Amino acid sequence: MIVVMPSGLMSGLMWGLMLDRVAMIQDLFAARAPLLVALCALATGCASSDGPYFFADAGKYQYHTCQQLAVASKQKHDRQRELKELIDKAEQAAGGQIVSVLAYRSDYVAVNEELQVIDLAVRDKNCAASPLGKGAPGQASPR
Repeated sequence: MIVVMPSGLMSGLMWGLMLDRVAMIQDLFAARAPLLVALCALATGCASSDGPYFFADAGKYQYHTCQQLAVASKQKHDRQRELKELIDKAEQAAGGQIVSVLAYRSDYVAVNEELQVIDLAVRDKNCAASPLGKGAPGQASPR
């Protein structure tokens, strides 16, 4: 026995199935949103701490002298400033935030972590602030 349905009924049935799939996809995204927010908060918390580094080796500058640390710090501050300028420039263009994140943000985070490691080594060695570090962002001038 063959049942023939009117075309309006068939399209209504298909439209109903499509709406069910859309609702299911929306539910999946809604369920993942809190997880993504928690993951972002965790990653942000890790990035701002002195703790474990994702891009920098905590012992990299362990055997450097104070003069070598000053030179490395100046180079990293210069690179940080250059990357910040590139990020700012990229974000002004259409779609620039995406370009900024893809091209520069990981390098910027890595440089910031390197600077944290250098600053930690400077504190551990009780190095005096050198003229090379003068005027660099994030460093206080000696009094």
